[in-house]
Amino acid sequence: MAIEKVGIYRKWLEPVPKRNGNPIPKSEWPRKRRYCWIVRWCGTNLQKYGKLFKTRKEAEKYALDLQKRVNLGKGDKPQQVTLQQFRLEHEQVMKGQVAYATIQEHKRVLELFEKFIGGSFALSKIRPRYAEAFVADCLASNKVSNGTVNKWIRTLKGIFNLAIEPRGYLAEGQNPFAKIKKRKITEKSLRYVDLQEYSALMDVAATKLWWKAFLSIAYGSGLRRNEILHLTWADIDLEQHRIEVRAKKASDEILAWEPKSRKNRVVPMSNESAKLLVDMQVNAPEFHPYIFVSLERLDRIKKRRKAGKWNSRSEVINNLRENFIAIRSKANVVKCTIHDLRRSAITNWARELPIQVVQTLAGHSSITTTRKYYLAVRPEDFESASRVLNLVLNRTQSD
Repeated sequence: MAIEKVGIYRKWLEPVPKRNGNPIPKSEWPRKRRYCWIVRWCGTNLQKYGKLFKTRKEAEKYALDLQKRVNLGKGDKPQQVTLQQFRLEHEQVMKGQVAYATIQEHKRVLELFEKFIGGSFALSKIRPRYAEAFVADCLASNKVSNGTVNKWIRTLKGIFNLAIEPRGYLAEGQNPFAKIKKRKITEKSLRYVDLQEYSALMDVAATKLWWKAFLSIAYGSGLRRNEILHLTWADIDLEQHRIEVRAKKASDEILAWEPKSRKNRVVPMSNESAKLLVDMQVNAPEFHPYIFVSLERLDRIKKRRKAGKWNSRSEVINNLRENFIAIRSKANVVKCTIHDLRRSAITNWARELPIQVVQTLAGHSSITTTRKYYLAVRPEDFESASRVLNLVLNRTQSD
């Protein structure tokens, strides 16, 4: 039975006829050369199959019936594998396709589900009721939030979709997590860092050029933490005031790295950031490629890489979060994160730029992400809303 599109072709039954010692043109083959019709398909075992028919009508009828069975999920029975076998295979197959962090997340969630249901459980026998029971068990333990469980549901749904296509372990419609509903959660309000708070952070970091440049790029250019840390001098265009966020291949002096979206992009840079980077460049070691990774730190990382103790989830800079919290506390700024600086930059862009431009600058693969998670309501937005409300009420009263 087929698992791929069924095709119909002519099957030639004799060599190409010749005329005056030369093969006849291909356009004359149907009239001058005997043939029948063949239906071809590929089975779930990846073997190619075919069946011959005298007429095209017979072949088309057979192919149509065959394709209908495939579309209804009645093709060959998928190969039987256990959940544990699938997990181990999935970890290997996904290498190079997604980020290392994503692979680790897939591995962790699959291991949790495997621990609940049993690693020897046949993949094809996992039903939605087992998925529902797993979710209920996670919530009953009170160890994880609804948001975390929703993330696991989304992750497992995507993983089991891969078990259907392209791996063929499950038939169409057999994803046990396909119809598992996410739990309702109250969306957290987005933290917006205003200019006054940003200035307070910069004042505290006044004697620390490294931190001033880091904060300036995060708040002005909207880069993620690791995008900033992996910047090299080759990524900076001080004349055009632009920063290129691009993947890097491993070399003696460069660490292998890819942006989260796996897409390179160019973002603008403020005059403030440009001046700070010029000051950093003056004191930078000669031929050292990185802006925010010191020569000493890079040497330690290279030693770890040589010993096989380095991967893409290793911290490029230690204690970054803790040091930022210390600066924030000293600046008397209400709780915020480094990522909130990026979110605030995106919100500022959205005030003046079309949403599709903001999406591109932010490096989001989906505009939904930009709209849902990065467009915060600023204090001045509340003031504008109040002015509109008062204007409407005044007009109503005057009428």
